[in-house]
Amino acid sequence: MTKYNITEKKEKEAAYRNLVNPALMDELKEKILNIIVMQKKYKDRDFSAKKLAEALGTNTRYISAVVNVKFHMNYTSFVNKYRIEEAMSILVDKRYQDLRIEEVSDMVGFANRQSFYASFYRIMGITPKEYRVAHSSSQKKKK
Repeated sequence: MTKYNITEKKEKEAAYRNLVNPALMDELKEKILNIIVMQKKYKDRDFSAKKLAEALGTNTRYISAVVNVKFHMNYTSFVNKYRIEEAMSILVDKRYQDLRIEEVSDMVGFANRQSFYASFYRIMGITPKEYRVAHSSSQKKKK
């Protein structure tokens, strides 16, 4: 018996992941990237996995399977990754230096400040404000 009765978390293999044939999975991966990234649907806070599935003529289980297998994360984490990347650009862009963090959060598609801060911290290890301060001070040193 392990100390404190803590057991290692086992990776669960969802059965439906194996139901999507590899060719369809690759095709859906490209279509998902096109819609979420190229069309910047990640900025739309109401663009759910269900809406994505409808746009692609498939179901949410297939969307979930493709995102899990091809991107190694769930749908929300996948979308938030692109939101955070854009937020990072905005936070350090001199044109947007007067924007409040909440306004940046809104621009990139987060529904509220708390989810933005939580996602940003989970991905970057620092808060958006800390990121902005750290990056702006490094910009000043370059001059």
